[in-house]
Amino acid sequence: MRRDRFLKTLAVLPLLGTLARLRGFVSGLPPSPRMPVLFLGHGSPMNAIEENDFVRGFREVAATLPRPRAIVCVSAHWETRGTRVTAMPQPRTIHDFRGFPPELYRVQYPAPGDAGLAAEVRGLARKTLIEDDHAWGLDHGAWSVLRHLFPLADIPVVQLSLNTQLDPVGHLALAAELQTLRDRGVLIVGSGNIVHNLGLVAWDKLNVDGFAYDWAAEARSTINELILKGDASSLATIRSRGKAFSLAIPTPEHYLPLLYIMGLRTPQDDVRLFNDAHLGGSLTMTSVVVG
Repeated sequence: MRRDRFLKTLAVLPLLGTLARLRGFVSGLPPSPRMPVLFLGHGSPMNAIEENDFVRGFREVAATLPRPRAIVCVSAHWETRGTRVTAMPQPRTIHDFRGFPPELYRVQYPAPGDAGLAAEVRGLARKTLIEDDHAWGLDHGAWSVLRHLFPLADIPVVQLSLNTQLDPVGHLALAAELQTLRDRGVLIVGSGNIVHNLGLVAWDKLNVDGFAYDWAAEARSTINELILKGDASSLATIRSRGKAFSLAIPTPEHYLPLLYIMGLRTPQDDVRLFNDAHLGGSLTMTSVVVG
C-alpha cells in the first residue's frame, strides 16, 4: 500500500469505530435468553429509603431476574414534546419532588449511561423520531425502584421519555419496536402507578390495609383482568370506559408506562402481578412481570 493511502486509512479508523458503535449497542451483543419486562408501581418517593412490603416485593422479583447488560426505563416523571432518550455517559440523580426529609435528597443512584444503547433505541424506532437528550438524567420514577432491584448501580441505564404527542396506541406501537432489546440482555422497565389519583387520596387511611373507593376497586379489578389476558388494545382505550376509569386515571402519565410493558408482551410470555394492593383509597401499587 502506498504511504499516502496508508496514512489516510489510519486517519479514518477512529471515525469508523465510532460509527460502528453508534450503529447499535445491541447489534454488537451476542444473543441472550429473552429478558422479562417489568412494570413497577413506584408510589411515594419515600419508598426509596423506607422498608415496607412494596420494596420487599421489588427485591424478591429482582432475585428472580437474570442480570441484564443494560436497562431502559420509561418513567411517569419524564414527559416531553417529542420522544427523547438519555445519552449522557453519567446521568445525574434527579430529586424531582418537594417537602420530603433531607435524607431522601441525599440519595444518589450513580448508574452509568450508555450512548450506544441510546443509539440502538433510536435506530429501532421506525415510526417515531427519537432524539438524544444530554440534560435529564434519572428521575425518581427510575432510581427509587432501581436502587432496590440493583443496589450497586453498576448496570447502565437510559431513560426513554413519554411523548405527550403520542396517543396510547402510539405508545404501544413504539414499545413493540423495541422488542429486539429483550433478546440482547436489555431489561425494559416501566415505572408509574396504574390507579393514581393523588387529589382523592384518603391521607387518614394510608395505613388501612385494602381500603379503596368503589371506583378504584372496579378499575383495579378490570385492568388486572386485562393485563393477565394480555389485552393490550383494551388497556390502551380503558380511560373511555366510564367514570371509574376516568377517576382512576385522571391524567395518563402514570398509566402509560404500563402500555410499554404490554406492548412488549408476546404470546409466549407469562404474566404475573405482584405488590397488587390498594393504598389510600385512590392508588394502587400493582406491579407486573411479563416473561
